[in-house]
Order: sequence, then structure tokens, then C-alpha cells
Amino acid sequence: MENKPISENVIQRLPKYYRYLKELCNNQVLRVSSKTISDALHITASQVRQDLSHFGGFGQTGIGYDTEYLKARIQEILGINKVHTAIVIGGGNIGQALISYKGFKEENVFIKAVFDVETSHLSHLLDVDVMPSSRLEEYLEKNPVDIAIISVQKTHAEEMAKRCIACGVKSIWNFAPTDLYFGKSVAVENINMSESLMRLIYKSKDL
Repeated sequence: MENKPISENVIQRLPKYYRYLKELCNNQVLRVSSKTISDALHITASQVRQDLSHFGGFGQTGIGYDTEYLKARIQEILGINKVHTAIVIGGGNIGQALISYKGFKEENVFIKAVFDVETSHLSHLLDVDVMPSSRLEEYLEKNPVDIAIISVQKTHAEEMAKRCIACGVKSIWNFAPTDLYFGKSVAVENINMSESLMRLIYKSKDL
């Protein structure tokens, strides 16, 4: 892999490549061309080749890519070939929906616990530890995790994220309606559903 920084656009396309290759492997497709990938993902074949060239040579001219091998390499590049543990901060509708989502396990992400100020409404959750927010530091001291998923109200998001970071959490997946930034020492992905909805409405208004 090259040492120079990979652009955000390339990083955003890597999961799309992985998802498509996973589908091909499930359908027992052994080889795939950059043109086939580009057609499926609505980008150019040259863009596919350029993106993949950042990480080494995977294909052969006239033959294409070994589907299983390329999927495994992108899985390794993304880091989802290893197990990642997570906790959810905020047990409202979004938090519970994330806990219930089965697809995370397919990508080696396992949610271990959920934290909320009040926990009685979470008693039905059997596969995760249900803890009051006041015990967050106590839990993380004994059970280090890789990812904190923030799904609390806007006014509490930064505080809860900082508490997790102080306990050694390096990745924040933020679903609160506010953007969080903590510099280069912490990876943050801000998911704003309202902004996504507004973009959708804008795109459709003249159709």
C-alpha cells in the first residue's frame, strides 16, 4: 500500500466495491472486470482501476480480477477482516434499531453494551449489557471497545463522546443531530439523517 494519504472519495467508494464483490462471491462469480464493476456502481472503469491502484495491482489485463481475492483484500484494507467491538450511548429508537441490526456481525462488528440515563425500557435487549450512563467509565475500564455509537440528544452528544474518548475509545459513530470533531487522534463519522433527507428532497423537487 502506498504511504501517501488516500482521498476521502476513494475511502467512500471502498465499501461499495466490497459490497458488490461480496454479492458476486455469494453468486459464485469467479472473475470480474473493471467495466462490470463500473457499470454496477455507476462510475467509470478507469476510476475503478485508479482507486484500486492505490493499494497495489489486483487484476490482469484481459482477465480481470479474482473476485474472492479482491473481496478479501478490500476487506483487509477496510479493516473489517478483524473483530471490532462497540457500545451504544443512548437507548432510544435509533440506538435500539442499531442494536437490532444483524448486518453488523457480518462485518465483524459486535455491539456489547448500551448505556442510557434510564434503562427500564431496555430490559428486552438480551444480547447486550444494559447499563446506566453513570457506569460508562466503570464498564470501559474493564471492557475496552473500539467504537462508541452516539445516539443521544444534541446537547449531550459531545459530553458522552468525550467520556468515551477519555477511556481510550478511538472511533466515534455519531447519530446525534450535531457534528462532532476531535482532531486526527480520533476517527469520527457523523451521520445526519435530516441532512440526507433534505438532499433527497432537493434532488427530487424538479423531477
